[in-house]
Amino acid sequence: MSKSWMLLLPAVLLGACLLADSAQAQPKKRATPPTRPFDAPGSPSFTRLDGKPGVNPPADVNGNFVIGPEYAPAPERQVMEGVPQGKVSQFTMDSTQGKLFNPGIARDVFGTVDPKNPKTLIVDTHEIDYQRQITVYVPAQYKPGSEAPFMVIHDGPKGKPDMTVPHILDNLIAQKRAPAMVVIMIANGGGDAQGHERGREYDTMSGLFAEYIETEVLPLVEKNCDVKLTKDPDGRAAMGSSSGGSAALIMAWYRPDLYHRVLTTSGTFVNQQWPFNPETPDGAWGFHNKLIPESDRKPLRIFLAVGDRDSLNPNIMRDDMHDWVEANHRMAKVLKEKGYPYQYLFCLNAGHGVGNAKAQFLPHAIEWVWHGYGEKK
Repeated sequence: MSKSWMLLLPAVLLGACLLADSAQAQPKKRATPPTRPFDAPGSPSFTRLDGKPGVNPPADVNGNFVIGPEYAPAPERQVMEGVPQGKVSQFTMDSTQGKLFNPGIARDVFGTVDPKNPKTLIVDTHEIDYQRQITVYVPAQYKPGSEAPFMVIHDGPKGKPDMTVPHILDNLIAQKRAPAMVVIMIANGGGDAQGHERGREYDTMSGLFAEYIETEVLPLVEKNCDVKLTKDPDGRAAMGSSSGGSAALIMAWYRPDLYHRVLTTSGTFVNQQWPFNPETPDGAWGFHNKLIPESDRKPLRIFLAVGDRDSLNPNIMRDDMHDWVEANHRMAKVLKEKGYPYQYLFCLNAGHGVGNAKAQFLPHAIEWVWHGYGEKK
């Protein structure tokens, strides 16, 4: 256990006791995670910003920053008079017509710890068919026939469009704070974590999901939405929250020929991969535990954010690799050590998904992730 937990051990033990002691079934209700101070022993060195609502770090700097505890929704989330509005359309993909994730999977029960390997679970699953909704934003500035930069967003809507990101992009593009990009919001295949389709797509440490998007999703986006998407990896970003955040980095890490820009919130950089893979035995915890420290620096630009009350689940695997705050802290440290361009926000008074803080910083995060695009072109 890291030194940063020495001061918090009583709270953690209490939280663990309140969780179901057995991993035989999924807990019905988890204890509220403890609040982690930004300056706890072992934490990265942070710059604390003015705590006034609406204050974000500059969009052209790297490093670790503390924001909050009060937040103000960004004005870029709203429709602004005189700003051109992009077009949003949707279509549906049927799993039975695909190749790489056909059929899907769903688990029968949560599963039990493998007695031969405490880093993984024994999970019974069954095959499923599913539908995946794709929501596409095309900016008003898009020139037909041209190749557009784009951003993939995981956990896209499964019903009517969420217009938050389209409104933000309308305003950022008009203000020349972001390129005129297409946004592709991809719904997951269902369920969550080990044994479910979403977990297979998002938590698997490989380039498979990036390949699926490249070969099965993007061609339909171009066909159905009458756009051309750039092949330049510097003009491609991946964004997500929780396991969608780890999926965004997984895509870029394993396929840097396809993606260079990554935006994560509450990234699940923990041990949640299933089935077990001996090549990456720690799942996404392996990013900061082994992969990034022991690999040459890749051409990636990475944004991270986590809440001071983000997820802590020590009781499922008992492997000390299920603390979202610790995982993101470790990510910031190794990214700095390897010289990556990164920005890390530690959000006071925020839980998993950092929804209250994200309403403030998302336009800033998108601008930061795309900073420098096109400067050398």
